[in-house]
Amino acid sequence: MEVEVDEKDLKAAGAELLPDGRRGLRIHGWEIESRNRSILTSLNFQQWEEKLQTSHLPEMVFGDSCLVLKHVSSGTKIHFNAFDALAGWKQEGLPPVEVPAAAQWKFRSKPFQQVILDYDYTFTTPYCGSETIEIDAEHGRVEVSERSSSLHWEDCKEQIDVVALASKDPILFYDEVVLYEDELADNGVSLLTVKVRVMPSSWFLLLRFWLRVDGVLMRLRDTRMHCVFGDGLNPIILRESCWREATFQALAAKGLPSDSAAYSDPSIISQRLPVIMHRTQKLKVPGSL
Repeated sequence: MEVEVDEKDLKAAGAELLPDGRRGLRIHGWEIESRNRSILTSLNFQQWEEKLQTSHLPEMVFGDSCLVLKHVSSGTKIHFNAFDALAGWKQEGLPPVEVPAAAQWKFRSKPFQQVILDYDYTFTTPYCGSETIEIDAEHGRVEVSERSSSLHWEDCKEQIDVVALASKDPILFYDEVVLYEDELADNGVSLLTVKVRVMPSSWFLLLRFWLRVDGVLMRLRDTRMHCVFGDGLNPIILRESCWREATFQALAAKGLPSDSAAYSDPSIISQRLPVIMHRTQKLKVPGSL
């Protein structure tokens, strides 16, 4: 999806593109930037394995790709990156998805060599974003991790206003960032992406983990965030997490297709997958620091 930025729309919204060739914009106190970079080099790959204490990583890790949304006056930074997502995968440590014996031999195998799968080869992650606060220090800004910061997500009953999002507001900025991807040795797909769009009145993003193990299982973990600009001083961010999952066997029992080819687009089939977790939270962004 390519979005042509209209200079008149930008000006009318009080927005401006980021300088220095960076991709993104400034609007109502927010600086929003996306970076699409190439996959990790073999050296970086080894460094990541050491840091994450694993000998397994997805085939394609876009280690320098990220999406950053920073509320400038408070230093609050919401960002999305592959390393933190894979740290979440490692921490959750799900058992490997059981696959039929014939498929199991193919997974991660070399010719004439049986490979025992004793880890979550799907790279499923509970990751829903990273948060830091940048505080002004004497010699510049210093980042403080979310563990020691004052950011606090509260459970709430408010829902993201999807009707407002469907309005004809001009899209001032749109991008999709792939964080990692694995084709499961041609037996499916494991994909983590984040999409953002910025309108004159708000920003909205979708972080999506999509898994399809052909003939066995589908899993969708979506995190949506929405922030209405308002006066820009103390914005509130709504975050909605929804996890869906189903086996091909369970879908076939409902009379749905059991052919993997019918499930190539997660957006189309998401409503067919039962919800196993749903949670809505809000974050009140603090005032200026």
